[in-house]
Amino acid sequence: MDLQDLQRLKNKFDIIGNDASLNHAIETAIAVAPTDLAVLVTGESGVGKDVIPRIIHQNSRRRTGRYLAVNCGAIPEGTINAELFGHEKGAFTGAIGERKGYFEEADGGTLFLDEIGELPKETQALLLRVLQNGEYLKVGSSKVEKTDVRVIAATNVNLAYAVATGKFREDLYYRLSGIQIKVPALRDRNKDDQYLLFRKFSSDFAEKYNLCKISLSHDAISALTSYRWPGNIRQLKNVAETVTALESKPMSPGQERIEIGVERLEEYIPKEQGSLMVAEDSGASGGMSSSEKEQIVKAFYLLKQEVDMLKEKLESLSESGTSPRHDADAPRLIADFDKEATSLHKKTDAPQEHEEFPSATSMEEANDLLIKRCLAKHDGKVKPAAEELGISERTIYRKLAKMKMK
Repeated sequence: MDLQDLQRLKNKFDIIGNDASLNHAIETAIAVAPTDLAVLVTGESGVGKDVIPRIIHQNSRRRTGRYLAVNCGAIPEGTINAELFGHEKGAFTGAIGERKGYFEEADGGTLFLDEIGELPKETQALLLRVLQNGEYLKVGSSKVEKTDVRVIAATNVNLAYAVATGKFREDLYYRLSGIQIKVPALRDRNKDDQYLLFRKFSSDFAEKYNLCKISLSHDAISALTSYRWPGNIRQLKNVAETVTALESKPMSPGQERIEIGVERLEEYIPKEQGSLMVAEDSGASGGMSSSEKEQIVKAFYLLKQEVDMLKEKLESLSESGTSPRHDADAPRLIADFDKEATSLHKKTDAPQEHEEFPSATSMEEANDLLIKRCLAKHDGKVKPAAEELGISERTIYRKLAKMKMK
C-alpha cells in the first residue's frame, strides 16, 4: 500500500496520525481483510482498537454483510451465552420468546468481540466450537445451528498471562492469536500525532457549537506532548473538548481563533502522580511515589482475587470430601499471604499529611476502599472506574454486591 492509498484509508475511517507503528497496524488489517482468518487486536484501553475490525470488514468479501460489535465485558455472566448464541422460548426465567443471538444475526458478516478476555470459561468453550466448525447451540435447545461469521476479537489485557493463570483457554488463545494486530498507545506514537489529535477534536467541537477555534502556544504544545496520556485517545479527546468548551467563546466577526498558553492548558491536564492516591510528603526521601503505591495496591488486588478463587476451590473440595495433597497447609499459606499483604499495604501507606487510604486490617478492605474512591471519582459510573482500575465491570458489580452483604 502506497502513502496515498494509506492516507485515503485514514481519511475514510477518520484516523489521525502518521506514526509508523500505527501505519503498520492499518497495513496488516488491509493484508488480512480478504481472508476469513480470526484476528486478535491488542492494545491499551482508549487507543482506538475498534477501528481495526471496521477496516477489515469494509475491505473483505463480507462488506455487504452485517457488522456487529459486542462488548463482552459489559454483558452479565448469566446472560452472555443467550446474547451470543440466542435462546429458545422458556429456556430460562424471562425468556418469553425465541431470540436470535449475535452469531445468527451476523451470519455472512463480521462479529467484533471486544474485551474477549472477560468471557467466562464456559462461553470460551462454546466460542471455540464456533471458530472451529461454525456450530453452536441456542440456550435451551439441542438442535445444532450453523453460522458463517468472521470473528475479530480485541483485548486490553495480556491473554498469554491469562492462559498461564488458568483464566483463559489455551486452545482458544491459539485459535484467536494467529493474526495479532497491536494498536500503539498514544504515548508511544509520534509526538506530532498528539497535537494533531488535539487540534482535530478541538476543531470538531468548536465547529459543532459555533465556537472560536483553539490554538496552543509552543509551550502549551510541549506540555501536551510530554504528558503520558494513560487514558490514550479517549482521554485526549475529553481534554480537548473540555478546553474548547471552557476557554473558547461564540465566534464573532474578526475573531475566529483563541490561543491558549501553557498555564491555562495545564489546568486541564491531570498531574502525573497517581489519580487514586494523593502525592506523598515533599519532605520525605527514599519513599515510594503515589503512582508506585497505586500499582502495588492494584497488583495485590489482582493477586487477592486469585487467592479468593483458591479458597473457594479448597472449600468445594472439602465439602465433597476430596482433599488435594498438602491441603492442610493451604489455610496457613493463605493466612500468611493476608498478613504479608496487609504489612506491605501499611508500609506503603505510612501516615502522611494528606492520607487518602487509612490503615486497613486486610487487603480486602483496601480493595473495597479503592473501588469506592474510584467510583466516587467517576460519579458512580462503573465503566470508567473499571478502565482506570484495570478490571472488568463485572468484577466491580460483584464486589459491590459483596460489600452490601457485609
